[in-house]
Amino acid sequence: MEPAPLFDDVADAPAGGVAEWRQAADGQRLRLAHWRPEGARGTVLMLPGRTEYVEKYGPTATEFAKSDLAMIAIDWRGQGLSDRMLDDPMGGHVMHFADFQQDFDVMLQAAADHDLPKPWYLLGHSMGGAIGLRALNRGAPVERAAFSSPMWGIQMSASLRPMAWGLSWVARRVRMDHTYAPGTSGASYPNATPFDGNMLTHDRDQYDWMARQVEKHPELGLGGPSLRWLNEALVECRALAALASPDIPCLTVLGSEEMIVDPARIRSRMDRWPGGRLMMVEGGRHECMMETPERRDAVFDALRAHFTADR
Repeated sequence: MEPAPLFDDVADAPAGGVAEWRQAADGQRLRLAHWRPEGARGTVLMLPGRTEYVEKYGPTATEFAKSDLAMIAIDWRGQGLSDRMLDDPMGGHVMHFADFQQDFDVMLQAAADHDLPKPWYLLGHSMGGAIGLRALNRGAPVERAAFSSPMWGIQMSASLRPMAWGLSWVARRVRMDHTYAPGTSGASYPNATPFDGNMLTHDRDQYDWMARQVEKHPELGLGGPSLRWLNEALVECRALAALASPDIPCLTVLGSEEMIVDPARIRSRMDRWPGGRLMMVEGGRHECMMETPERRDAVFDALRAHFTADR
């Protein structure tokens, strides 16, 4: 377990966080971090979204510590400080979506090696929601699951969807799948997009905080997805839609103003999840855990209650 950097100056995390390097089965170097409050009685496995990194979830670790929950988070391959997949480090890329399951297995091993307290709970945000749903269907050893704006579908117009499928498929065949998906670039979203009209949050302080993290540590930044990432994500979302819902208590949080992932896919999934509950956040955008204080507090109150319901 080789120590890795953890940027406490921008993480707003509990004291005592530990970061380390680990290696996936295919040799990719990954960064993980965990926070373990004294007297912890369970652990949240935090599965971030695309473009994200462990420091973004420092405040999340603080929120779960209020209920004596430890938390472990990961930089997926291709983002954060984990190995990047392209010569252009700002390009969001993955060879196969299934590769993320190798990363998840590394997280499970790290949690076991550090003897992080059980029961374990899974929390997946956005792309992490797709990875998490797949992991649950593989038998992930968790007692409860929760999702925030899970990427069980990608929101786009009916006219654009065939183009996304076709262009991303062709790009793979002609070996141009490393290029950015149309309309995206190598710029980090909060650093390049004005707050007014952003798709993430109504809270300017939270939005500016994300931008400052990358301004201070540019190596954390990531731009738009590659055409290969887009194709892999579309294929994975279609495959996930065909799966049965796992037999595990589940809470999913969705903002009423969601503009990135497909709300219809989320509602459909939760309608057929025995023991599942969909929590709508009125006025919330994609980042419900980083929304205005009233919305944010309601989300974390619900998540803590969900994870500790069996105590």
